[in-house]
Amino acid sequence: MTIVTLTMNPAVDVYITVENITPSHKLRSKTARRDPGGGGINVARAVRILGGEASALFPAGGPTGKLLKSLLDEENIPFRAHEISGMTRESFTVMETATEREYRFVLPGPELNETDWLACLEMLQNCEPAPRYLVASGSLPPGVPVDFYANVARWARKAGVRLVLDTSGSALQAALEEGVYLIKPNRRELMDLTGRELETPQDQEQASRDLLEQGNTEVVALTLGEKGALLTSAEGSRRIAVPEQEVKSSVGAGDSFMAGMVLGLVRNLSVEEAFCYASAAGNAALLTPGTELCRREDVERLYKQICGER
Repeated sequence: MTIVTLTMNPAVDVYITVENITPSHKLRSKTARRDPGGGGINVARAVRILGGEASALFPAGGPTGKLLKSLLDEENIPFRAHEISGMTRESFTVMETATEREYRFVLPGPELNETDWLACLEMLQNCEPAPRYLVASGSLPPGVPVDFYANVARWARKAGVRLVLDTSGSALQAALEEGVYLIKPNRRELMDLTGRELETPQDQEQASRDLLEQGNTEVVALTLGEKGALLTSAEGSRRIAVPEQEVKSSVGAGDSFMAGMVLGLVRNLSVEEAFCYASAAGNAALLTPGTELCRREDVERLYKQICGER
């Protein structure tokens, strides 16, 4: 498989709607949607939506873990799961229809022991052949050491695999010390990483450029919410603005962005063209309700709108 994703803290994403959120009342929803979730899993799903193929690796356990695997089977996403004793978490998104406000509740993941996280590393190392791109995405659950992604980065470098990493904090810092191919921080995550305020576009570009010059990463794709995104690579910098559009939900936008970026690179687009495609995928996810990811027709339309005919 050309693209493999690794999700150490997967979830079943639940989306419901209620008219008003009020305390001390039963809030009844007429509809409920459940999707397989977690950073890397969502990337694999979005890659498939966009016409590519990706395999997902993750730990899973309990009834929720069984449901997660069943949902992936329904979407025809190839995966390998390491069985754990703990229960895979759920995440809840609630849309208050009267105000169109979205509330997101993220539950903690189950604790993984050393045997569990080492087994996940072994699953990755046993991929034959090794993937061209590995997308490691999401938080680390309790029990997993902060240098876990650093171990992944070390293996990727030795195996000739391009590691695309979407995480934050100490786990990101530790991985960068080993070196990765691409990171996708948001502004706050880059601020935490560099210790800078990053108020101006010039500050953002310089902070990204410093990471490249230090040899920590080859590409920085900085997402800036309503202010678009900034690409920094050896070829230079490129900033893309967000088109004006109705935003239904921001859930899955970052994962859709990652899927577009990696799939674009697999399709031999230049880094800049893949960044355009990623921006289109991320913005397309804003058009779908709840936990639904991007839609392919929206991505293709926005790619032409944002980046022009290519």
